[in-house]
Amino acid sequence: MRKLLWMAGLTLALCGCAPTFRVAAPERDQEAKRFKAPKDGSTLYVFRDETMGFAVRMVVTLDGRILGETGAHSFLTAPIAPGVHEVASKTENDERMTFTSEPGKNVYVWQEVNMGVWSARSKLSLVDEPSAMERIKACALHESELPPPAPVAAAPAPVVPGS
Repeated sequence: MRKLLWMAGLTLALCGCAPTFRVAAPERDQEAKRFKAPKDGSTLYVFRDETMGFAVRMVVTLDGRILGETGAHSFLTAPIAPGVHEVASKTENDERMTFTSEPGKNVYVWQEVNMGVWSARSKLSLVDEPSAMERIKACALHESELPPPAPVAAAPAPVVPGS
């Protein structure tokens, strides 16, 4: 009996540690998987299409602001203006990657999970559009309790004197 109670307690403790993510509504997931890039901007996709580290939440930031959290087989999206941006993955290591977005083109970043010394580590890599689209289709769009970043406005055109 004692062993049974110990096993039940351990099971409850482990279940209590499992993360709960807010999965986006099916309509939002389907819309994101259409991969339509805005004409004057881009959409950033950060995806984790692995089972490795399934119970580990990984915080993703975009230009220093929290974008959301990923789990196994999930992805996040954010509208971005053309230009240079930095995406980071907060794990045992803080993996950072700088990329340049172009108008009308989406950017796809794979968040790879690796074993670390104390917890999971991550690595970020740019992925070509055809490969990323296929991999993201097998993932679920995650939302976050955290506020999404505001779209970054493009720099105004310089004013030329006398024009």
